[in-house]
This record gives sequence, C-alpha cells and structure tokens, in this order.
Amino acid sequence: MRMTTQKLTGVGMLITLGIVYGDIGTSPLYVMNAIVDQAGRGAMTAVTPVMLGSISLIFWTLMLITTVKYILLAMRADNRHEGGIFALYALVRNHAKWLIFPALIGGAALLADGTLTPAVTVTSAIEGLKSQTLGPLHFSGSQGWVLLVVTGILVGLFLVQRLGTQLIGWSFGPLMLVWFSFIGLVGLRNLLDDPLIIRALAPMYALRFLVSPDNRQGIFILGSVFLATTGAEALYSDMGQVGKRNIYGTWPFVYLTLMLSYLGQGAWVIHHASQLGAAHPVNPFYAMVPGSWRLFAIGIATVAAIIASQALITGSYTLVHEAMGLKLLPRLRIKFPGSEKSQLYISTVNWLLCAVTLGIVWFFRTSSHMEAAYGLAITLTMLMTTLLLHAFLRQRGHRVLAQVYVGVFGLLEGLFLVASLAKFVRGGYVTLCLTVVILTIMVFWYYGNRRRSAHVEDAEYVSLLDFLPQLAALSQDDQVPPFATNLVYVGHVAPNYAIKRAVVYSILDQQPKRAAVYWFVTVNETDTPYECSYTVETLGTRNVMDVQLYLGFKKPQRVNVYLRQIVNDLLKAGILPDQTPRYSSVPGRRVGNFKFVMLNQQFQDLGADDDLPAVDRLLIGGRLLLQRVSLSPQRWYGLEFSDVVEERVPLFIGHAPDRTLRRK
Repeated sequence: MRMTTQKLTGVGMLITLGIVYGDIGTSPLYVMNAIVDQAGRGAMTAVTPVMLGSISLIFWTLMLITTVKYILLAMRADNRHEGGIFALYALVRNHAKWLIFPALIGGAALLADGTLTPAVTVTSAIEGLKSQTLGPLHFSGSQGWVLLVVTGILVGLFLVQRLGTQLIGWSFGPLMLVWFSFIGLVGLRNLLDDPLIIRALAPMYALRFLVSPDNRQGIFILGSVFLATTGAEALYSDMGQVGKRNIYGTWPFVYLTLMLSYLGQGAWVIHHASQLGAAHPVNPFYAMVPGSWRLFAIGIATVAAIIASQALITGSYTLVHEAMGLKLLPRLRIKFPGSEKSQLYISTVNWLLCAVTLGIVWFFRTSSHMEAAYGLAITLTMLMTTLLLHAFLRQRGHRVLAQVYVGVFGLLEGLFLVASLAKFVRGGYVTLCLTVVILTIMVFWYYGNRRRSAHVEDAEYVSLLDFLPQLAALSQDDQVPPFATNLVYVGHVAPNYAIKRAVVYSILDQQPKRAAVYWFVTVNETDTPYECSYTVETLGTRNVMDVQLYLGFKKPQRVNVYLRQIVNDLLKAGILPDQTPRYSSVPGRRVGNFKFVMLNQQFQDLGADDDLPAVDRLLIGGRLLLQRVSLSPQRWYGLEFSDVVEERVPLFIGHAPDRTLRRK
C-alpha cells in the first residue's frame, strides 16, 4: 500500500506505523531476553549496573544508528522517493565501479537475515502462552505445541500473500498504534517502581559498562544490544511507501514507547532478579505485564509479530524486484494483486522464504536460540549501506561530512560486527550461508552478463537499418519456402535501432526465414497500472515494423493478443498489405499467422586454447545455467499457447579464425 502523497498527514502517520515499524517495533519481545541470557540469568551479579549499562547501550544505539544514520542522513538519499540499499546503489553506481560489491553483499545479507525475523518474532510472541492458565485453558510448558502454532501462523501468512494485503493493510496502522501505546504504558508502569533507572539515558553508563567487570561478555554484549536496531534498514527501504515526512512525524513516538518498554523491563529485572533462573527462564517483556493484562499482551504481541513478518515478506518482494530491475537477479514472475505498483507478489520468493523460515523455526526450536543467531548478517548490510552513503555524500560535494560519517559509523558498525561474530557458532552460520548462496546467484547473473558483453561488446549489437534491403529481398524471394506471415522477435530495440546481432543471425544465417512482415517488439513496463499503448515505426518499408509496447504494471504481458490488434489497426490504415488467408474457419479474418522466435543463446565449447579466461568462462556459463532455471521468455510474455520456435544461437558470433591452422 503506497501513500499517494509525500506530505505529513494524520492518516499517513497512522499507515506509517503499520508499514514501517513492524520489525523494530517488536524488538522489545526479545532484546532484553537476549541480554539477560547473555549476562547469565540466575548467575547474574550486580543486576543494577548490568541493566543500567544495557539500557544505555540500547538508547544510544537507537539514537546513533536508527535516528542519526537512517532517519536524518540515509533518508535524504532517496531515489525518486524510494529508499533501500538497491535504490541507493542506483544513485551512486556511476561514482565508482567498485560500489557494486557493497550493493551485492548488502542486498544478499538483507534478504538472508529477513528469513529470521518472522521466525523469531512470531515464536517470541507465542511463547508467552507457555505455562499460562487463561480461564479454562491451561498451556503446558512444552515447546512442541508452540512450534505447531507458529508453523500454522506462518503458513497461513504466506498463503494469503497471493491475494494481496491492501484490505488488511489499512488495519495495520491502528493495530500498531495500540501495540506501541500498550508497550509504552506497561513500561511506564514498571518504570515508576524504580524511577532512578532513567539514569541509563546518560552515555557514561554505556561506556562504563563496556569496560566494567560486571559485564562478563565484554564487547560481545553488543551482539544482543544490536537486535534493538535491526529494523532500521527495513525502515529506510519502506520510505518510498509512506514518504519520509510521515516517518519523521512518527519516529519520536515510536522511539519514546520503545525506550519506555526497555526501561520498564530493566526496572522489573532489577526488582525480580531471583525469578530469572535458568531452570525456568522467563521473558522480562511478559513477566512485567500484570496478570490481568497477560492475555491481551500475548494477543497484541502476536498481532504485532504477524504485522512485522508481513512487512519483511513484502520488503523481500520489493528488494528482489529492485534487484531484477538492476539486472542483479534473474527475471521472475511478478503479480500485482493490489492497485499500487508497490504492492506486488513474487510466488518463487514467497515459497522459498516460507520454506527457509519454517526450516529455521524447526531447526532452532526456541526464540532464545534464534536470538543467539539473529543480527549477524544485517550488520553486513548496515556496513555496506555506510559505504554507499559515503559515496553519496562525496558525490553531492560534502567531502568532509562524508569522511566524518564513514569514520564514525564505520567504527561503530565494525564493533557491532565483531561482537556479532560470536553468533556464528550459535547459529549465525545459517544466515551467512544463505547470504553466500544469494550472493553467488547475484554474482553469476550480474558478472556473467558483464563478461559476456565485454567479449562481444563491439559485435553484439548491429543497426537494424543496415539489414533492411536483405529483409525486403528475403520477403520477395520465391525460392525460399515461407516460414510465417508474421515473424515476431520480442526483445529490445534501442532508440537508434540497435538490435542484437543474434536476431539478424537467426533470420538470415541460421535458416533464412521468409515472412511477409518482420516484427521487432519491445515491451516497456510503465508506472501507470493499466496503461496499454504502443508506437510503431515502419522504417520506410512495408515489411519491417519496430513496435514499442507500453504496458502498465497491472496489465498482463500478452504480446500475441496486443500484436494481433496492432496488425488490424495497420491493415485498416493501409500501412500493411492485405494478409487475408486463403483458408480460414473465422469469417472475415484479415490477419495471417504468427510465429514467435525465442533465442536461446548457447555457450559453445570454444576449446582449451581459446582466449576466453577460465573465470569468464565460469561466470558466463553460470549465468546461462541460471537462465535455464529462471522464468522462460514464453511464460514471461504470455506465449504459452502461441506458435513459438525456440532456436539455439551461439553466444559469440563470428569468432576470429585460429591463425595456427596450416595446410600440409
């Protein structure tokens, strides 16, 4: 659901609460619990210094990373009101070629770490029911039933994605308003039991705690503290959906309620440290809630967890869509169940995300184990965003600010990364492995295309105008058997009529294809939902047509249907010669048959002595392999039931001869 305005409005702020803050807003469910686990629970000594130091670290982490870096700095780097690491990369990619590396690493890590968010938030919420008695219902302390309930919720959530979330999306804002108000109120109630805990907002407590002997974990406590700000990157990515002004207007309220919750949990821990035994661990978030409020707390926490999961799922769709636009990922089938382009659905991503998320739930089993693994990959994303923002500031002429920025935040996030490395052996390797898999796909897709283009850059594209005489002659050549009345190639014709050499090679060299009309169709997706228009250039001929289709993101790309209508229009205008078939079961039919040729470029074996380096051979071969398993052009353009010829053409056409060959 996208806001139609970038202005600050009451409705806009309400919707912002539901869309933007799901991840960071549910962090009180598990952050303090993770800190208590890391501090030693029942064996924790000097409880007050530990709580003061931990809360101080949380406050200043949210202040520096979320508020200063993302709210005040990153959100100024918007790409036509869009945010996120790929939108940022699109702004600075011309600044330096090496910036593709932080974009690839950061995007891969963000997608990988997103699989843990639905798992940890929903599990944390449902675990609040363990050992609870609610009226006639008593919930056991077993984790088995928790896993089953979490699985049911997540499967249901992924199932409804294909229907779109526009209707339920309007309820997210009011529900998250209730959530933030509730955690702030409960936190304030416990804070009043120990008002002096407000001292934790002073930075000296954070600095002292890192070097204090009371902190047994040392710098590694930052691994748990960092969980409080993991939603900051998603906040930046969602900027385009609600507008930066609505985020500016809502963040103070969200920040206040989050800190009230953390302060309240800290106050409860100080006064109830004896209840934190390892034998029966309790979550401070639920423990500080009065018994009469417990059922409501669990219910609203579950709703907030589902909303947070929904935000991460739709955020993954957006991230993949942006990566496809930048040619960093293979093309996948995209559907738009809502009336806005920002509301999309990618089936492949949905079910891969579902499978991985459920796998994480059953592999780690408890939220505490998930918390121990959570956050490692996202620190990589934040570091990569810092590098890209440094390039953005330099590009805008703020050189001094850029150096200060990269020094401060590079050091700060470097500390968080070092602290989070301890999570590798406790499960962080799972998200890092996912990051490597996604990164490998991106590298093969992006660099495979780049290396292929580098080897055939001069010869890959030719001017269509140069071949008009041959195409006209071929159409009239009675010695060549007719191939089709209308021969169609769907690809990309540049404004200067540049076209891939493989297309011309297919028509003239592979097997001369005689047709009455040769159609070269380019499909352009527009931001208007239902636009359906076209332009056509005859290039001064009656048998070669350059068609530019402009289709809104909601329009199906049924190229065959649109092309028949275009042919009828041109026939009525007298631009095309009559195509009335001699035999037809359709009365009054004037359009001849169509054949669509899809080119399948093959990476031929060039021999061991070829000049192509082994690395380039590997990258190009990997990209072609991904092309085989990704969405086929026939399905992408809605040609499953059309007459389609898939034709193999060599990847490299016209290689130089081997000069070592000699006649004996």
